[in-house]
Amino acid sequence: MWGGRFAEGPAAVMRAINASIPFDKRLWRQDIAGSRAHVAMLADQAIVSQADAAAITDGLNRIAAEYEAGGVPEDMALEDIHMHVEARLAELIGPTAGRLHTARSRNDQVATDFRLWVRDAIDATDEGLAGLQRALLARAEEHAASVMPGFTHLQAAQPVTLGHHLMAYFEMIHRDRGRFEDARARMNECPLGSAALAGTGFPIDREATAEALGFDRPTDNSLDAVSDRDFALEYLFAAAACSLHLSRLAEEFVLWASQPFGFVALSDAWSTGSSIMPQKRNPDAAELVRGHAGRISGCLSALMMTMKGLPLAYSKDMQDDKPPVFDAHDLLALSIAAMTGMVESVTFRTDRMRAAAEAGFSTATDLADWLVREAGLPFREAHHVTGAVVKLAEAEGKALDALTLDQLRAIDGRIDQRVYAALSVDSSVASRKSHGGTAPDQVRQRIAEAKATIGTETDA
Repeated sequence: MWGGRFAEGPAAVMRAINASIPFDKRLWRQDIAGSRAHVAMLADQAIVSQADAAAITDGLNRIAAEYEAGGVPEDMALEDIHMHVEARLAELIGPTAGRLHTARSRNDQVATDFRLWVRDAIDATDEGLAGLQRALLARAEEHAASVMPGFTHLQAAQPVTLGHHLMAYFEMIHRDRGRFEDARARMNECPLGSAALAGTGFPIDREATAEALGFDRPTDNSLDAVSDRDFALEYLFAAAACSLHLSRLAEEFVLWASQPFGFVALSDAWSTGSSIMPQKRNPDAAELVRGHAGRISGCLSALMMTMKGLPLAYSKDMQDDKPPVFDAHDLLALSIAAMTGMVESVTFRTDRMRAAAEAGFSTATDLADWLVREAGLPFREAHHVTGAVVKLAEAEGKALDALTLDQLRAIDGRIDQRVYAALSVDSSVASRKSHGGTAPDQVRQRIAEAKATIGTETDA
């Protein structure tokens, strides 16, 4: 590969550290697509003959068929996927294969291949996230009026509906999809034709190759084009943010599946047993999703540290850009599929949820609001009165609505019989009608809007 510049071959360790084929073979489809577009442009610009371009294209098609059927062979001496394709092309069509690399470098070649791969990864991720959103919508619609405790500091705070809780994750995933979409739009420029770093003296048509590969336009600076990995960092940032949301939902399932909560029963398909304790049903899938978030965030950190001090243009450090992106993509795809399966199949124990909401004085804020609204108290005074009521209920071992009117009036004489209508969990959630609130009607309205947003007709 190095021609006449080197008299000796590389040391064995150098060959091992220099080769990237064990991981960049994943780029073979993108590499062949880029080469097809490049050689077609060379022929159209009369840089190579039409006959040579046809032979090269036929050879590339044969290589694609071979790789599709049997995978990519790994020859460490050939270093990377680009040289594997070129070497095989030479075996198939002879010296004509050498014309393919006219007016390009491996620097712009890998930058193009990698952008194409990340673009495909974003599309696959978006499809998976849309499926998770549909699952969340279906379960949220099913439980639009199912009461559960809402928590702050993991303490019962105010009653909400399970549908409202699930729709919170729908909104998180909606933003995740937006981040991936933004990253895709920004990265959709074609580096091909930037050559090693300075462009080329051949009369190439970069707009043609950009269009052929589905890019919006060619990149505007050849130095930036071959050294930019912002697109990979943005993908990893979006993946890391998404993994954190999946991890939060996974953590809720882990908590809710525990005996003290008992809010959910995970299906057999998404649980495991214990090697020693036959009674155990472990939420391993949720725990692994939670664990994957750490690894995906680590992938982002790894690439950031690789890129932080590199001068322009290409440095061999950048060969290590792909493993963290590949790893993050694989882990995120597994996490999305696992969470979708769990959401679809989980059994929500709404009786336990309601009992927990009723037991935790979660309508205390409703009492304070009633004192403000009906008795005319300033909120801070109403807060103080409500605190005294909660203290009494706790001492008596009763729910707020189980206290007698005389007990309530002994704390504040302005309380009357009407207060009981505000103290049930159903009344509490029904009253939260502000935009984005937990009232079942609000939840159903948001579900209807969400269906239109993602183009689904999920039925309850």
